[in-house]
Amino acid sequence: MTLLEDQRPGVLLRILPPGLYAGRASRIVERSMLAYSRMWWVFVSGVLEPLFYLVAFQIGFGKLVSEVAGPDGRPMSYVAFVAPALLASSAMNGAILDSTFNVFFKFRYAKTYDAMLATPIGPLDIAMGEISWSVLRGGIYSVAFFGVMLAMGLVSSPWAVLLVPVAVLVAFAFAAIGMTCATFLRSPSQFDFIQLAVMPMFLFSTTFYPLTVYPEAVRVIVQCFPLYHGIELMRELSVGAFTPGMLGHLAYLVALALLGVWGAARRITHLLLR
Repeated sequence: MTLLEDQRPGVLLRILPPGLYAGRASRIVERSMLAYSRMWWVFVSGVLEPLFYLVAFQIGFGKLVSEVAGPDGRPMSYVAFVAPALLASSAMNGAILDSTFNVFFKFRYAKTYDAMLATPIGPLDIAMGEISWSVLRGGIYSVAFFGVMLAMGLVSSPWAVLLVPVAVLVAFAFAAIGMTCATFLRSPSQFDFIQLAVMPMFLFSTTFYPLTVYPEAVRVIVQCFPLYHGIELMRELSVGAFTPGMLGHLAYLVALALLGVWGAARRITHLLLR
C-alpha cells in the first residue's frame, strides 16, 4: 500500500460534513479507559450484581414458583425464565449509568466536550466515543452475567451464546438514547426523571412475569418499552425458540440505537458549536 493510499479518508469522512466527524472516536474510549483504570472497584460492583440477583431468585422466588411457561410454550424453571430479563436489565443499567450521569458532568460542569471540540475531534466523534464506552461497560456486565448463568446451569440451548451480542445491542440502544437525554438536563435534580423512566421499565417490561398477565390495553404500552424488546429477544434465544417477532424486536433496538447516535451528535453540535 502506498503512502497516498494510507492518507485517503474513510467512508464517513468523505460523506459527513466537515467538522462533524474526524474519525477519532477511539480517543474518547481511550480517555475513559484511563480514567476508570483507577476506579476498578466500580466494575467489580457491576460484575457482582448479577450474582446477587440470581442467587436471590434461586433461593427465594425459585422456591415459591417452581415452573412457568417458556417462550416456546414448554415449562421452564422460574429462575431460567427471569435470568435473560435480568441480563438485559444489567446491560441497560450499565449503559445508562455512563451515558447519563457521566456525560452530564462532563457536559455541564467539567466542560470536557468544549475542550475536545477545540481539537480536530467533532461532535459525532464525541457521541460515538461516549456511546462506545457505555456499550463496552454494558458488555462487560453482560459477559459476567452470562458466566453466572452458565455456572448455575441456566443455559439450555446452544443459541444462548447469542445473548451476549444482543445484550451489547441493548446497551448500545440505551447508551445512545441516554446520552441524548443527558444533554437536555440542566441540574442534577433532574436525574429523577431518568430514574422515573428506568425503574418502571425494569419492573413492567415482562422482567418477572409474561406479557399475558396484563390487560390488553396495558400490553400495548408495555410493548412500546425498549427493554421489553430486549427481554423478549433474549428469552426466546435462551431456549432456542425462533419466531418472526424476533426480527421486529431486533429492528426496534437497531432503530433506537441509530436514532440515539443521531440525536446525541445533533444536540452536541447545537449546544456547543452555535
